[in-house]
Formats: sequence, structure tokens, C-alpha cells
Amino acid sequence: MTQYILRRLLMIIPVVFGIATIVFLLMFAIPGDPARMLIGQRSDPKAEEIIKKKFKLDRPLHVQYFSFLGRLAQLDLGRSYVKRIRVRDLLLGNAMATVKLAAASILIAVVIGVSAGIVAAYFRGRWIDLSVITGSVLGVSIPIFWLGLMLMLVFCVYLKVLPLPDPATQDLKHLILPAVTLSAVMIGYIARMTRASLLEVMQQDYIRTARAKGLSKRVAVLKHALRNAMIPIITIIGINFAHLLGGAIATETVFSWPGIGMLMVKSIEARDLPVVEGGVVALAAIFVIVNIVVDVSYAFLDPRLRIK
Repeated sequence: MTQYILRRLLMIIPVVFGIATIVFLLMFAIPGDPARMLIGQRSDPKAEEIIKKKFKLDRPLHVQYFSFLGRLAQLDLGRSYVKRIRVRDLLLGNAMATVKLAAASILIAVVIGVSAGIVAAYFRGRWIDLSVITGSVLGVSIPIFWLGLMLMLVFCVYLKVLPLPDPATQDLKHLILPAVTLSAVMIGYIARMTRASLLEVMQQDYIRTARAKGLSKRVAVLKHALRNAMIPIITIIGINFAHLLGGAIATETVFSWPGIGMLMVKSIEARDLPVVEGGVVALAAIFVIVNIVVDVSYAFLDPRLRIK
């Protein structure tokens, strides 16, 4: 198991450098000059030249690329053009807000999604099952930005039971709506996967044997079938959580939530290359690590998958 984990960790290196290369090239391919964005609306060729020399943007593309890779190899993500501080500090400053939102969203999604999937599988073919399936389809179909706006309109404007978004505040009241909005899609995926996985496991011979020996359906589902059905569910949860840690851009933008997603949007608009490049690389590494954790968790759920 230790060797397997080490091999997977070493895979982070080519993945991160590959993503870093793609992001670097894309940032230079899209329209817009970082120097001109820093100056503002008034174009000043001399000022642009000074800024390019200061941030080494006047160098050839391949020189800038290898310089970027050299800094990355030293775990240096660079310094923001706009805010003049290290990218690492910027990401860490916005990371806590994203972690709060991601943790709250995944908690809501797991509790509701898994419960709904279990109920749907238990009452297969009945109106409850149909209701869960319909709700799951709606959850994965409704655009997040539209759902967020509607929730704000209802709970913040009409009912006035929750406060309007405030970037300077991250308390529980301000967290509720973005977390609920962000969890809507995940609830649909998790509920459908839980239902499908449980129904498949319930057809296995050992479940039939347990039921034939007098074990109740409820005990068979919750005690025996659910654990063996958890592997695909854990996969969905892990992938979604990794995406959330990457910053839910639409949700953070709609609710003015000061997380990594909003930071990346503002950095792209300002053509703040170091923040965009460093942010994407850091998030790619997080995504790979989360997937490794998910893979390792399989061995604890199913002993047959343990690697000696």
C-alpha cells in the first residue's frame, strides 16, 4: 500500500507540469496585454515598456516559460502583478473561504443525497422512488447561477430571513445560501449513484441469502448492502469535493463569496498571469491528491482491493 501511495504521489509531478504548460500557453494565446491592463485606459508606450521590463514580460516566450517552470520546481508560484504580493499568500488568504463553502456544500450533499438514494432504492418503483429521480434530474439540470439568484430573491428580498451577500462577512447566515446552491447539483448526482449502486448490490447472492435466512430488508440494506455500494458513491463525492476546492466560480461570483473562484475570475479579468497560473497549478495538485485519498479509501471499504 505504501509503495502504491508513493507511486501515485510521484504522478503529481508530470500532471502538474503538464497543466502548467497548458495554462501558460493559454494565458498568452488569449487577447489582452497585462502591461496595458495595469496602466488602465490611457495608453502610454513608455509606461508599458517599463512595466514589461519590471515583470520580465519583454523576454521571448520560451524564456518566460522556462523561468516559470524553474520557479515552479522550487514551489514558487510568483508574485501578483496587481496586488504586488506572493501568489501563495493570495491563495492561502482566499482558501479558507473556499474550504468553508466546500465543506458545508459537501456535507449537505452527502447527507441529503445518500439518504435520498437509500430511500429510493428501498422503495423502488413507488412514488417516493419517482420523486427522488425527478428531483435528481432537476438538481443536475438547473443552472447554479439561476438557482442562486432565485434563492436570494426569495430568502433575502421577499422573506428577509437571510442577509444579502457581503464579501466582508463569512458567518453562518451568509454561508447558508451559497452552500445550498452549490450542493444542489451534487445532491442529484449522489442520490442517483447511491440508488443505482444499492440496487445492483441488492441483486447479489449474499444479500438474497441473508434475506432468505430471515434478515429484514432494512437491515440488509443498511448493514450489508450500503457498505459494498459505497465505492462508486465515494468516487462521486471525492471528485465533487475536489472540484469544490478548486473554487465554485459561478456560486462564489453570484454570492460575492471571497474564495479562490472569485480570485481566479478577477485575476483573469486583470490578466494577472502569476495568480492565474499559480492558482491553476495549485488546484490541479489538490485535485490529484484528493483523488489519491479516494483511491486509498477503497481499500478500507472493500478488503479485496487492498494492495499488499
